[in-house]
Amino acid sequence: MASLIAPHGSEQLNPLFVADDNTRAQLIQEAASLPSIAISSAAAGNAVMLGGGYFNPLTGFMNKADALSVGASLQTTAGLFWPTPVLNLVANTGDVSVGARIALLDPNVDGQPVLAIQQVDAIETLSAAELETLTQQVFGTTDAKHPGVAEFTAQGNTLISGPIQVLNYSYFESDFPDTFRTAVDIRNEISTRGWKRIVAFQTRNPMHRAHEELCHMAMDRLNADGLVIHMLLGKLKPGDIPAPVRDASIRKMIELYFPENSALITGYGFDMLYAGPREALLHAVFRQNMGATHFIVGRDHAGVGDYYEPFEAQEIFDQVPAGGLKIELFKADHTAYSKKLNKVVMMREAPDHTKEDFVLLSGTAVREMLGKGIAPPPEFSRPEVAKILMDHYQNEA
Repeated sequence: MASLIAPHGSEQLNPLFVADDNTRAQLIQEAASLPSIAISSAAAGNAVMLGGGYFNPLTGFMNKADALSVGASLQTTAGLFWPTPVLNLVANTGDVSVGARIALLDPNVDGQPVLAIQQVDAIETLSAAELETLTQQVFGTTDAKHPGVAEFTAQGNTLISGPIQVLNYSYFESDFPDTFRTAVDIRNEISTRGWKRIVAFQTRNPMHRAHEELCHMAMDRLNADGLVIHMLLGKLKPGDIPAPVRDASIRKMIELYFPENSALITGYGFDMLYAGPREALLHAVFRQNMGATHFIVGRDHAGVGDYYEPFEAQEIFDQVPAGGLKIELFKADHTAYSKKLNKVVMMREAPDHTKEDFVLLSGTAVREMLGKGIAPPPEFSRPEVAKILMDHYQNEA
């Protein structure tokens, strides 16, 4: 068996999902008699990520001191490198009290079943000033039009902190049985395949030619054994392409344009933060936890609108303290098809090109073409991928 990269902050991965069937059944029974609280979609995503081992070595939701410390200095009060607060934020605590065990109800599944049980170590309030400061630190803005800011500030300002026991993976296992995988699952698969150098690619969008070639470039230059395409399966902003359509288009691309057994298609259960640089750091943490040795960070990684500079998500890695992360970056430039060279290149590696030498299409232009049933040029999108996307857009029309 290949020796895998160590998880973040510990020697062994510590997933918080209760794997033993009997213990889990007892906890589900216990939950029926506990005080309960319907949590936010963001907190539910945090629970799923904690359950799957992605947020190792955290044992539950952060308290106020840790949240403010992470916001200010990218580390917990104990000195663990961590980029974004992992919180159970609520507007109303109901009859929840410190010292109690409580059932956390899943807002994303019909009937709001119990997702996890939490031990309440503290109930604390963030002042308006603290919430604003934390928002600015995590998102780089307090603009309510930023989708991540809107979601974060809508949850409430009361923190319920303490360890959790996760009882299921929300809707992700049932809705995405072929794609949803925990960090434990991915580590096991990498180990079975004997891969030693593993590149992770983050996506919330379908993959066009530029993304495809970027993955090939990273694998070639790093002499990697395998690629893990890791797609976000949770909530997105309006207008983003739904996960099942993305999944189908990526599977088609891998099937046709990648060597057999060179890529794993996987997904994780989390809502997009659109936090740009801070989210890139979080992505690196949980890619290390799932066993990847290298992580592709490109232009405007995890960004939205014009809130972040093009390569800010790469530059923030300079702030990671020595030894803070073991995973290594593959820094990617904007990629585009070169008409001069008849292939996809990183634009910084083609200094003799002008803008006219590249096939450049904005996401908006591509969506408009797809909506009209027009296939984007083959230099931009593989025809088989474009067909899946065109069918989606025309069904939406």
